[in-house]
Amino acid sequence: MMTDHRFHSSLADPSLGRSLAEGAAPAFRPLRSPLRVTLGTLAGAVTAGVLSVVAPAVCAQSQVASPSASEGLAGGQSQWALGIGVGVRERAYLDADRKVNALPLLFYENRYVRFAGTTVEGKLLNHSLSPTQRLTGGLLLKYVPDGYKGSDSPALSGMAERKGGLMGGVGLGWQTPLANLGLEWTSDLSSHSKGQRLQVQVDRRFQMGAASFTPRLGAQWMDRKWVDYYYGVRASEALPGRPAYEGDAGVALEAGLRMDYALQRQHVIFLDLGLTHLPKEATNSPIVERSNLPRVSVGYLYRF
Repeated sequence: MMTDHRFHSSLADPSLGRSLAEGAAPAFRPLRSPLRVTLGTLAGAVTAGVLSVVAPAVCAQSQVASPSASEGLAGGQSQWALGIGVGVRERAYLDADRKVNALPLLFYENRYVRFAGTTVEGKLLNHSLSPTQRLTGGLLLKYVPDGYKGSDSPALSGMAERKGGLMGGVGLGWQTPLANLGLEWTSDLSSHSKGQRLQVQVDRRFQMGAASFTPRLGAQWMDRKWVDYYYGVRASEALPGRPAYEGDAGVALEAGLRMDYALQRQHVIFLDLGLTHLPKEATNSPIVERSNLPRVSVGYLYRF
């Protein structure tokens, strides 16, 4: 998923890192065929990558603490996939047009690392708590294309550019039979906003033949520096009708639904719908006109 801050996603599917190796379905989900688990978790991982570009902020979802168990990726085994995705998202800024992105998709995972979209995870933790529960975690590095240019909207004319940047942090995932919980903390390594974010998401996957549905709920805390950088108005940028505004820390909420369908053994298509609600600390800004930010992304993946 928060440009507009939506969860990266990184929370998009906390089941994404589990056993991408074909035939290595999690022991506590015996009713799912290995193929469908493989394609579904793969779609979740790359959907998070798509969302991290088409819906920057609150898509942490985007991969927030995306559990990277990969129980079947032992030794030198690895999995990778290629595809294409298209996303459309509403922007929070006054008079700003909807943003449309089309981009190639790349996913790669082995026992030690996972790359999906704009996120790289170094795997550090993969512990089985019981036959039905697993705790995972690792170090995260991700590019966040948030921000705007003064030319993006008449209301932003004269505003200094707000840039995206490189975020680093840690993620944890807790997989249970009832739901999957993801937690992620990241900090701006590019020194643009110098801000921090703390994201949490819960989701559950439902299988229906070759199709699966994964509803999710998430929240993202953004510190004062983050909110002020992307939604604030500096004194030097103030104009009649655009007073200076200093943002404060706030919590954005997100709900979404991902659907994926296995066409054949190595082919999968996916659709992701999401809605982010920005906090008043952002929406009180004179350059913001929307508090609810819908988005949609679709894509195709080929798994090698």
